[in-house]
Amino acid sequence: MDEVEYDVTKARQEKTKVGSFRMNPDGTQERRKIPLAQSEAFLTDLLDKVCERMNDYRLEEDPVTKEKTFKRFAPRKGDKIYKEFKKFYFYSDAYRPLKFACETIIEEFEDEIFSLITQEAHHLADTLCGGKSGLCETSTNHTEL
Repeated sequence: MDEVEYDVTKARQEKTKVGSFRMNPDGTQERRKIPLAQSEAFLTDLLDKVCERMNDYRLEEDPVTKEKTFKRFAPRKGDKIYKEFKKFYFYSDAYRPLKFACETIIEEFEDEIFSLITQEAHHLADTLCGGKSGLCETSTNHTEL
C-alpha cells in the first residue's frame, strides 16, 4: 500500500478532465476537472501496475523482536540516486511471494481501495488493513503492505 499511497499523493496535485464525450444540442461537452487521483482510469492503471514494483523491496528481520517485514530498498524515480541505481540489475525470486500477495489483495479489495482513495483517506494501509479487510490483527504499523 506504500506504493499506492506514494503515487496517489503525487497525483493529488494534478488535475484531469473527465466527463462525457457526447455533444450537447448546443455543441458543447460536459467536461470538468477533478484531481487525477480520483480518476477511474488513473486508479485502474495504478492498481494494474503497482505489484510490478515489489522487487524494489527486501525482507528484513528486526534484531530485537525477530519480526519480519518488507522494506523498500530501491530509490524512487526522481530521487537523485535513481539513474545510478537503475544501471544495476537486481533479480531475485524472493520478492515473488510479495508480488503474489500484492496481486491477491488488489484483486480482492479493489473496490475498497478505490473508495478509500476517492474519499482522500490517509494512511491507506492502516485503514485497509484494520478496518476494511481485516487482514491484519497484531501489528500496528502496516505501511509496507
